[in-house]
Amino acid sequence: MLEEIRIRSLGVIESSTLELGPGLTVITGETGAGKTMVVTALGLLLGGRADSGAVRTGAATARVEGVVDVRTLEAFADEVLEAGGEVEDGRVVLARNISAEGRSRAWVGGAGVPAAKLASVAEPLVAVHGQSDQHRLLRPAAQREALDRFGGEPVAALLGRYRAVHDELHTVERRLHEVVSSARERAREAAQLRHALEEIESVSPESGEDVALAAEETRLGFADTLRTAAETARESLSSDQGSPDALATVSAARAALEGVREHDAEAGQLADRLAELSYLLSDLAADVASYASRLETDPLRLASVSERRAALLGLTRKYGESIDEVLEWSRVSAMRLVELEDTDDTISALRAEQVELRRKLAAIASELSAARQEAAARLGQKVTEELTLLAMPHATLEIQVSQQEVGADDRAAAEAGGRDAAGTPDGAVAPGAPLEVDGRLLRYTTTGVDEVELLLAANAGMRARPLDKGASGGELSRVMLAVEVALAGTTTVPTFVFDEVDAGVGGRAAIEIGRRLAQLARNAQVLVVTHLPQVAAFADRHIVVAKSSDGSVTTSGLTSLSASERERELSRMLAGLDDSDTALAHARELLETARGATR
Repeated sequence: MLEEIRIRSLGVIESSTLELGPGLTVITGETGAGKTMVVTALGLLLGGRADSGAVRTGAATARVEGVVDVRTLEAFADEVLEAGGEVEDGRVVLARNISAEGRSRAWVGGAGVPAAKLASVAEPLVAVHGQSDQHRLLRPAAQREALDRFGGEPVAALLGRYRAVHDELHTVERRLHEVVSSARERAREAAQLRHALEEIESVSPESGEDVALAAEETRLGFADTLRTAAETARESLSSDQGSPDALATVSAARAALEGVREHDAEAGQLADRLAELSYLLSDLAADVASYASRLETDPLRLASVSERRAALLGLTRKYGESIDEVLEWSRVSAMRLVELEDTDDTISALRAEQVELRRKLAAIASELSAARQEAAARLGQKVTEELTLLAMPHATLEIQVSQQEVGADDRAAAEAGGRDAAGTPDGAVAPGAPLEVDGRLLRYTTTGVDEVELLLAANAGMRARPLDKGASGGELSRVMLAVEVALAGTTTVPTFVFDEVDAGVGGRAAIEIGRRLAQLARNAQVLVVTHLPQVAAFADRHIVVAKSSDGSVTTSGLTSLSASERERELSRMLAGLDDSDTALAHARELLETARGATR
């Protein structure tokens, strides 16, 4: 909700602050006093086009600030934070500067932003209805949203189900498109994997085989050298030629110590240790001899090992640093090959799921259309009744719910080349193809198959036409008021602004307009610029725009009126006189009438 609007150097307003609150606020004043400058200021806060001509004469810049209470506007607060702004004490300040040269700057919560960003952030805050405005409810999407809100829980539930199935269908169709469009690449990848796995299988490597063969190849390649070294070692340990060897030396040392064992126990212990060493040397000499006997030159085995290592090396060059890595790559690739070879089954399963989801979506779309048709009839009747009370007794509002059916040319093109009427090859359904609903092929979106349009017949015997073509500016404002009143309690917009919605009416119709505005203000903040006392009498808060002049410069200011001041302002609006007793009496009567009508 808007709490305050501060205006400086905009048009005839030099510096003024407009304090707002809940309920109905009216702005009145003499012609030319600058009432519409408030609406202009609000338009700037909403990111509207900046006009340097609106800058007050003699001023360098015009500035507008708005304070927004966001404690009940969580989504708006999130948008402010996303734009880099701050929320302080549950409030956000929006600001806009316009220079006399035409430059414009905007701020959201203290953060500088482009005007377009200000517009996107602030748009959900206010709905402005004026004879020259771009009305929110003139947009087809807004008209559909309004009808859905009026339809209540039945429409909301169906729309929720529809969107859930639509999202699921979109996911399946995207996956199907990816699988089908990549079929050639998947076939190429499968062929490459199949060839690689066959190559690995033909070699049949075993875990750790490359390491073992490398060691064996080295041993076979140096067999003669190893055998010579082993025989030399064996001779040094235990000589067959009578040469000095380790065993003989150890035996001599043991015998020497054995001879003195009886004289010292420690000498006996050393002799025992030499005995153990003698046994170890004997075993080691036998092992070295055995090793030497096994070392034989085997050219055939060496050639076989070298050939096997070459085969394994061919695999490690392509598929891994070692045979263990090659085997792991083979395992993963085999799983991938199974997946790739299952492409046809995947496509068939996805197509079957797609067909079923489209069937479900079509059934829900049919129910949603029926619910919207029913809601459209009720809303049209309710708005028409409101228009009768707003000085449009012969006006009729129709809410048309229609669908866009695929034309004959599209159907024929879809059937050409082996495609069916839904535009699908080989019996499949092309992603995004029209949806068959109750025997008709219809275009569909995330909100259903329906297009909603408000049509107005302003007078008896006239053909109903779209709002922007079938109504004058004044009539359009009243239609918007009637629609907003009918939608009261369902809208998410916290603030409504009506700029001279009462143009061209008076008398009892004007009272009814005031009554309807007060009724709308029970559920939202309503700001009205008016010249009719019958409307102003219904206000919860009355602001007057008064102008003054020093003979050369005209200045306007905003003043919130007290109860007695309201009577005088209403009498001025009634009779053009500030102190007419008759007008004052009439003003009091209007206020009493308004209070009685809103109880």
